[in-house]
Amino acid sequence: MTPPAAESPAAILDCPLLAPELSDEAVVAGIQAAKRLGIASVTVRPCDIDLAVRSLEASTVIPAAACGYPHGSQNTATKLYEARDLLRRGAKEIVAVIGISRLLSREFQHVQTELLQLAESCHRESAKLTVILEAGYLTNELKVIACACCERAEVDRVMPSAAGWRAEDLQLLRKHLPEEVGLQAAGAETLEQVLELQGLGCARISTAAPAAILQSWQARQAAAPGTANS
Repeated sequence: MTPPAAESPAAILDCPLLAPELSDEAVVAGIQAAKRLGIASVTVRPCDIDLAVRSLEASTVIPAAACGYPHGSQNTATKLYEARDLLRRGAKEIVAVIGISRLLSREFQHVQTELLQLAESCHRESAKLTVILEAGYLTNELKVIACACCERAEVDRVMPSAAGWRAEDLQLLRKHLPEEVGLQAAGAETLEQVLELQGLGCARISTAAPAAILQSWQARQAAAPGTANS
């Protein structure tokens, strides 16, 4: 059995609120839950960033927003406008989808220049940039090239996919990214998966089940040998 984590995983959890059917009430409920749990961040749709920033005022939870979602198909000017507008409205992290079609077309200079401009916009506002590769569309060669583009652009984190993760993709990315570029993974549903992802080097983990994961962690801590009974 995996040993209990020494510290609560709350500090590395992100709750994505990106589903198209979410109402304002559902978004607020998700944000309020994130505040109660004390997780790292919530990632919202662009249309919800004002709501997220207001709701998270005076909270330690970081408001993050998706950009170029879901396939990175917007042109560079549109992505930059979207990112800069989100930053102006108070987003502290931007989660942008790499230009998948540009990678597949081997337009690598275009990809790197776009990422560099996005990263510069974020860092100018003391915000962080996470880049989603959507690795399911890419060969291993293109994943490695994408890592090089992300490194040169000085992005903060790279996520293989917004929908889920594969250990082999995370291992490949970790091998080809410098230490200062963190990994992010999505789709964790259990504490065991969170611990596995931590072991694979993930600094941020997106999950739709943060409450269940933290309850499992608390139960495991209480049951660990040497835990004092109250």
